[in-house]
Amino acid sequence: MFDDLKPHLVELRKRLAISMATVIVFAFVAFGFNQEIIAIVKAPLLGVVNGDPFIGGIGIFFTALKISIFTGFLFALPVVFGQLWLFVAPGLYENEKKYILPFVGVSTFMFLLGAAFAYWIVIPLGFQFLWMFAGSLVNFLQTLDEYVGIFTKLLFGFGIAFELPVFLFFMGMLGLITDKTLKDFFGYAVVIIFVIAALLTPPDVITQLLMAAPLVLLYGLSIVIVRMVNPYEEDGDDDAETGNDLVESGK
Repeated sequence: MFDDLKPHLVELRKRLAISMATVIVFAFVAFGFNQEIIAIVKAPLLGVVNGDPFIGGIGIFFTALKISIFTGFLFALPVVFGQLWLFVAPGLYENEKKYILPFVGVSTFMFLLGAAFAYWIVIPLGFQFLWMFAGSLVNFLQTLDEYVGIFTKLLFGFGIAFELPVFLFFMGMLGLITDKTLKDFFGYAVVIIFVIAALLTPPDVITQLLMAAPLVLLYGLSIVIVRMVNPYEEDGDDDAETGNDLVESGK
């Protein structure tokens, strides 16, 4: 069994190495602009909190390194998604392999759309909600590194979450699910979405709802998309009716 898996593991290591090398190159470039990037990262807090809520710390180098790596990852997204497609491509039919460019383009766009939603909507509203309760009592953000950790977690979480229609589209294209599958699973999906939102967001209702609501809408959009590529057909019911007609005619 291990011998059968070995070629796949070698291929996976190759794709991961290329992806990581690309991220590192972009991160190295981004580190040269870390002060400008940190200013962009802090921008959603302007007008939300009073002044600069961060205190100094010796971890500023590691904070700059962390945000540079995340920036490098964002710029490397087309390569990362391209390598992901090249890894799964050998298991696809020839007519399915031609979707590499749409997959890379749409996947990158949806990830950035989710990250932008977190940056422009979720972070300002979420931290405004937190500041209303904690701003006059304690510094709920003690260090810049703490904020950067929350910032990158939110952008990454929303970016991955917005990949839902892309993921379900390709599952439908491969014939693994139909629109009926998604409709029947809708109730469970809503529960899972709220659990994921609670795990990926700070412990406040506002940010959890801001993640859960778009995901529920994206799940509904996915039903429409999957219906276009792999609609459910009630072949069994039609065959049963045909069989009944034949039996009755035989009588």
